[in-house]
Amino acid sequence: MTRLSVNINKIATLRNARGGNVPDVRHAAVKCQAFGAEGITVHPRPDERHITYRDVPVIKEVITTEFNIEGNPEERFVKLVLDNLPDQVTLVPDAHDAVTSNAGWDTRANLSFLTEVISRFHEKGIRTSIFTGTDPEMIEYAARTGTDRIELYTEPYAAMYGAGREAAVAPFVRAAEIAREAGLGVNAGHDLDLNNLAWLHGNIQWLEEVSIGHALISDALWYGLENTIQMYLRELRRS
Repeated sequence: MTRLSVNINKIATLRNARGGNVPDVRHAAVKCQAFGAEGITVHPRPDERHITYRDVPVIKEVITTEFNIEGNPEERFVKLVLDNLPDQVTLVPDAHDAVTSNAGWDTRANLSFLTEVISRFHEKGIRTSIFTGTDPEMIEYAARTGTDRIELYTEPYAAMYGAGREAAVAPFVRAAEIAREAGLGVNAGHDLDLNNLAWLHGNIQWLEEVSIGHALISDALWYGLENTIQMYLRELRRS
């Protein structure tokens, strides 16, 4: 069964816009899990414009499902992960000035670096996932790093979905098949929403996890957080 991990970065963005601690990201993590989320994702960036490094241990204390920390594995981020021991770390090649994640890893060019970082996480029993596109070569080199999973970067799928969902999903199905043949688990994330989630999942039913933040938190403005999480879960269960 595919797990729904809720990314709570946007709740931190709202808090940071005003200062103080409203809305409280720790409370948000508690509520998301109570409302059905099967994991919590955070993505602290170097400029701490949403989730801060100080938030991570505070959130970790209230996790009863799974905790996923995403980020570019610079030394400060690596230390954060090793200090907090999440269930999973997702390695994302974000530039410092990136508004949001916008590409997967060049796993061939970064093979040695990723292999070394993943080894450090595995020594502490942390499951690893590498953010990738659909290029078969990148997935094959991801497998060589020793990672447990990949996370398919699904923005291209979401962008193409309206013009033709069969064509949009096809490269992702093939990528997921290649990953499975290589012994990798497959996660997915970025721009997944109530419109396109079920079609992706219906075509890749062996997805381990989807991580959804921006769309889910935005939908919660209209539908309420509890109802929205249940709506996303229904999309996963019906496909």
